[in-house]
Amino acid sequence: MLDHIGLLIVDVQRGFVAPGTSHIPRIVEKVQNDYRHVAASRFLNNVNSPHRCFLGWNRFLPGTNETELAFKPSREAFVFDKPQYSAVSFELLRWVHLNSLSEVHLCGIDTEICVLTSATALFEVSLKPVVLEWACASGGGPDGHAAGLVALRRLIGKDNVWADQSGTSFFDGS
Repeated sequence: MLDHIGLLIVDVQRGFVAPGTSHIPRIVEKVQNDYRHVAASRFLNNVNSPHRCFLGWNRFLPGTNETELAFKPSREAFVFDKPQYSAVSFELLRWVHLNSLSEVHLCGIDTEICVLTSATALFEVSLKPVVLEWACASGGGPDGHAAGLVALRRLIGKDNVWADQSGTSFFDGS
């Protein structure tokens, strides 16, 4: 394991698990074991959020079952709540700084929304984001996932979107 790399698991919550995303909880529960530093975000749709005010979307209210994580985070994982698309916040950046991270790998749900905005926000604060394509999915189906990957390759660079697990072989000394 490399100490300067962390894993950010984005919004793998009960309410986001659907037929097209149902494989993700199992994948992230396993992949988190390859990282020393793990953070997991939970989306909460607060009362005055833009999701409610502008989109009329009233799911994921604080305290509801759909906001619960759909996987068991590692004992050391930093789990935090977020009220917006991006998981990048003062809280997350503080965690990155405290752990001296220079690179953050991302996985989770939804590729074209929350994973994309989080990876872009990390890039914009000069932290190297790497999206684990094989550990992401979209509630918008394969088209949403594919659209997110096209945009991510343009936004953060094609070499920072890993299509398969071969890029993670450095964890086991290969």
